[in-house]
Amino acid sequence: MEKKDLKRYISIALIAIFACLIVKNFAFFGKIILLAAKSVYPLVLGAVIAYIINIIMRWYESKFFPNSNNKFIRISRRPVCLVLSILSALAILALVLNIIVPEIINAVKLITLNVPPLFNDCKAYILRKLSEYPELQQQASEFFNEFDVKELDWATITENVSVFVQNGVLGFITSAVGIVSTIAGTVANYIIAFIFSLYLLLRKDKILSDINRVQNSYFSEKFNMKLNRICKTGNECFRNFFVGQFIEAIILGSLCFIGMTILKLPYSAMSGVLVGVTALIPIVGAFLGAGISAFIIMTESPMQALIFIVFLIILQQLEGNIIYPKVVGNSIGLPGIWVLAAVTIGGGLCGIIGMVIGVPLAATLYKLLFEVLEAREHKLGIVPPTTEQQKDAKHEKNIKRTKKKEKQLTKSEKTSNKKES
Repeated sequence: MEKKDLKRYISIALIAIFACLIVKNFAFFGKIILLAAKSVYPLVLGAVIAYIINIIMRWYESKFFPNSNNKFIRISRRPVCLVLSILSALAILALVLNIIVPEIINAVKLITLNVPPLFNDCKAYILRKLSEYPELQQQASEFFNEFDVKELDWATITENVSVFVQNGVLGFITSAVGIVSTIAGTVANYIIAFIFSLYLLLRKDKILSDINRVQNSYFSEKFNMKLNRICKTGNECFRNFFVGQFIEAIILGSLCFIGMTILKLPYSAMSGVLVGVTALIPIVGAFLGAGISAFIIMTESPMQALIFIVFLIILQQLEGNIIYPKVVGNSIGLPGIWVLAAVTIGGGLCGIIGMVIGVPLAATLYKLLFEVLEAREHKLGIVPPTTEQQKDAKHEKNIKRTKKKEKQLTKSEKTSNKKES
């Protein structure tokens, strides 16, 4: 037996033994994995924050004297652009909260004022309609009287509340301590994540340089090319998706606000911002914002809520067929059916975060798989079929070429006519 084969068999045996240990002590290893995940969570969150802020920061860096060789400008470019990026993100967040929160508070106040009179009107309406059926009217009247505030036994309620407080004070203190510790831990995680994101953004060039050094030292050139291509494709898909989704949300929110203002519907600013913010979630986001907005508008007028729903359905058709394919769909290169599948699977696994991440992740896998497929077809000598979009693109190119040729011919004819004259 050769030495290389012996090493391979030993490696396979060690992997098999380790796998058996994991299966046998699955609960113990599961606890270790959960502990490791909790420890790494702030760093992962910081990396996500850094990635999103870096999209804004790259735009500022491209505008902040990009061709200047001044030493002070070169040194200050990264910190200044980072501060501007963070201030821009905070300004957007503050603007959204300043528009949405006061309107929601007013709507909740309006609901609390309108619900008790509405309940009394419903009660009187039901009793009036049951006047032809005395037995049912009596039962309904007794049922409503059980919930009458005036008939409540306040002495019994007070006694029960005092017993509950005496017996449950210890549990309340324990729960309060747990809530405080949970909040403190969450705040600490976000602070660590934010500090880590600042470090990544300030040192991103050095970090990328160190990663390249490690790649060149420990891995082959072929492996590095594959890994860099995967990372590049993923970065393009995620960046294009976030930028496109943000632009699409701004367009949709602005159109919603303009349309509601023209139709003179209430809560136009709040509904526009809410629809725009929830539109960051692909496909289902705008419907979620529309449902909340329609419920709040219904506190003013049910008919206006119905008009809003009809208007938003029309706007959604416009957005789904024109805006989204132009702004987001073409940028990620993912067909609509796979967008729906990515949103469904991502939402089922990780909720709203899964919906947001699922689409660019699916787009990355889609592009990589088709690159492998095209390489395989090229190797086997198979001509890939052209899609309708590719046919349309070729047709448009041919039209442009013919127009250019016609212009060139007309110019040449004009010049020849001038020479003859």
